[in-house]
Amino acid sequence: MTDAKISCAVRESLGSRASRRLRAMGRAIASLQADSDHAHVDLHFDEAEFHAARRAHAHLFDLEFNGATESAIVRELQWDALGDTLLHVEFKRVIRGQKTESSVPLAFTGTPAGVLNHDLDAVTVSCIPSLIPDAIKVSVDGLEPGSHVKASDVTMPEGIDLLLDPDTEIAVISEMRASASTADEAEEADAEDGEAAAD
Repeated sequence: MTDAKISCAVRESLGSRASRRLRAMGRAIASLQADSDHAHVDLHFDEAEFHAARRAHAHLFDLEFNGATESAIVRELQWDALGDTLLHVEFKRVIRGQKTESSVPLAFTGTPAGVLNHDLDAVTVSCIPSLIPDAIKVSVDGLEPGSHVKASDVTMPEGIDLLLDPDTEIAVISEMRASASTADEAEEADAEDGEAAAD
């Protein structure tokens, strides 16, 4: 995990028209959440620089604006319907070295002996900002049909707490369904066996 500095400017004009104009200039539209000591701030910054930081696995950002720097993590990314255009970045203020909650995607690893089913794509964790992982790995390698993976089965990295009831079901492995062609072949075979018996 790394952190990154992003040079920002405060958005003076709000609304969809102003946002479209900024995006056309290669600027990302963002906001910094208010907290008990700070007001909400509307920002914009270089979108390419932000994506480069994300590709470098940055989770903690130092946002520089108005001559000051505030540490923040990404709370939410909003994309267009096709998932191609970044519409908005919502940041959450954090304090370095102090635990905060963040949403982290799940990454299922390995090959089960059945079909993997899961309702959760991400979980909430608590850790200091510099330890926020890219994903929480959940191994399903070799699990047989009927196997259930609960929150208590997930091995968490050191310093990271999973904020989920231990009995919460994360995944279940079900039987593989026969393909349509396989089912048809089985039916034909049964029919032939029946005809042979009748003869």
